[in-house]
Order: sequence, then C-alpha cells, then structure tokens
Amino acid sequence: MRTKKFVTAINCMDGRVQLPVIDWMKKQYGVNFVDMITEPGPNKILAENEPYNLVDSLKNRTEISVKKHTSTCIAIVGHYDCAGNSVGREKQIDQIRTSVKRIQSWGFEVPVIGLWIDDNWNVSKII
Repeated sequence: MRTKKFVTAINCMDGRVQLPVIDWMKKQYGVNFVDMITEPGPNKILAENEPYNLVDSLKNRTEISVKKHTSTCIAIVGHYDCAGNSVGREKQIDQIRTSVKRIQSWGFEVPVIGLWIDDNWNVSKII
C-alpha cells in the first residue's frame, strides 16, 4: 500500500482560500493530503497569542496532524479581504512572520512556512 503523505495548513475559514492553499501545498511538497485547520484570521490569533483558548486549540489540532498523520510541514496563511482580520497586507504579513515563530516554539520539529493569498487567489510563500 502506498504511503500517504500529509502537510498542515493553519488557514482562514474563508472558503475562497481553501483550494488555492491545498493545490499549492500539494504541488510544492508532493503530498497526498493537506490537513486544514481553520479559524477566522488565524494569523492574527497566533500573532497576538489570544484568545488563549483558540491558540491552544490551534496547537492541539496541529499536534494531531504532525503526530498522527506525520505531517512534514506546517503553513500559516493570511489572505486578502479577510473578514476575521480586516487589516492590510503588510500588517498581515507581519502577523504571519510572528505566527511562524510562535508555531516553531511549539517544538514539532518540522518546517513552518508563511503563505499569503492575494486578491487573485494566488499563493505566495512569505517565509
């Protein structure tokens, strides 16, 4: 039986950004599946480290993906026109950078990257 490969995306719940992230990550990492962990504006939540219950939930769900599915990479995503994080691109990119550091501090020992989705739903790697 062929081994199933996973990566993890901590993504916004916005349905417009799901497929672009899944397609990009599958292509870039040669994986079969992308575990999608969603919240409105997760880059804001992680950058501000609050509310704590959501930060803890994001960490716990990421742990399941990394430990049970042996995910080989974690992405934190921000996007254009986010209803849950209605700040501009530059602020969101700063939040993504801070979020990458926070996720790295969780100690999962897999690469952590930051992704930005623009107004044409194109994916760019920030970190």
